[in-house]
Amino acid sequence: MAGNSKRKGAVRKDGSKKGQTVGSGGQRRRGLEGRGATPKAVDRVYHPAHKKAKAAAKAQSARSSQRRKDDGHEYVVGRNPVVECLRAGVPATALYVMSTIDADDRVREAVQVAGDKGIAILEASKPELDRLTTNGLHQGMALQVPEYRYAHPDDLFDDALASPNPPLLVALDNITDPRNLGAVIRSVAAFGGQGVLIPQRRSASVTAVAWRTSAGAAARLPVAQAPNLTRTLVDWANKGAQIVGLDADADVTLDDYDGTGPVVIVVGSEGKGLSRLVRENCDTILSVPMAGDVESLNASVAAGVVLAEFARQRRAAAH
Repeated sequence: MAGNSKRKGAVRKDGSKKGQTVGSGGQRRRGLEGRGATPKAVDRVYHPAHKKAKAAAKAQSARSSQRRKDDGHEYVVGRNPVVECLRAGVPATALYVMSTIDADDRVREAVQVAGDKGIAILEASKPELDRLTTNGLHQGMALQVPEYRYAHPDDLFDDALASPNPPLLVALDNITDPRNLGAVIRSVAAFGGQGVLIPQRRSASVTAVAWRTSAGAAARLPVAQAPNLTRTLVDWANKGAQIVGLDADADVTLDDYDGTGPVVIVVGSEGKGLSRLVRENCDTILSVPMAGDVESLNASVAAGVVLAEFARQRRAAAH
């Protein structure tokens, strides 16, 4: 009879592991009860869907961490770049100097200028500088700069229109190397241009590498980011600018083009060149005449050559 404690096997013997118990205590009855709805696949640790969701969450966390890292400070390294940036008025927040540095004129000037500008001067060991700069090319000095603040494309063009000289701007298409961006910024500043336009996506940005390559010119020259490069170029064309794309396959050479008016030079990458939509919206496709078997120029070199020629034409027109 169920629940009869006198039936054989109903009572454990003394000295058993769990001691004396009467009956099953309802264990078998509860075992027959329903356990509720089956958990979702992603909530079951042994299910492939759970492992996949865990991996996706880990990847998202890594991306978020990288974004937080990118939002932090950048470092311009090397004695000449640091001095150039300080001379140019880069909005630096700290100057790191290696404790065992062999001070020369550049080091003394950097410390003097940083002190005059109220920039914190911090002593650091070589391992600390190696960790900050990641590439070990600091030469005993690193300048901490905040995240770059981009101009708005409309403001950039309006300011160029308001300048004494006709607008001379450079737009970059498919340029992903920050060294090319920095070199273009430096060339634009050197030849009287008013600014640089880059896309928000799939493009190099103004990082410490670009700061260094520009030798401080990024502090003097505005750089704007366009959510849609093609749309911005069309808008600038409607405001009176000539959109000139650089490409080896062109009908017009630099020798035959008049660059004295409002011009936006569009430079593509050496490998991909100009994207289709950008090329279709250019008023002119221009090539740089070259001697020998060289098929193309580096993007920043090509931009520098064209900028130098347009600057020459403008000087000649002014006399």
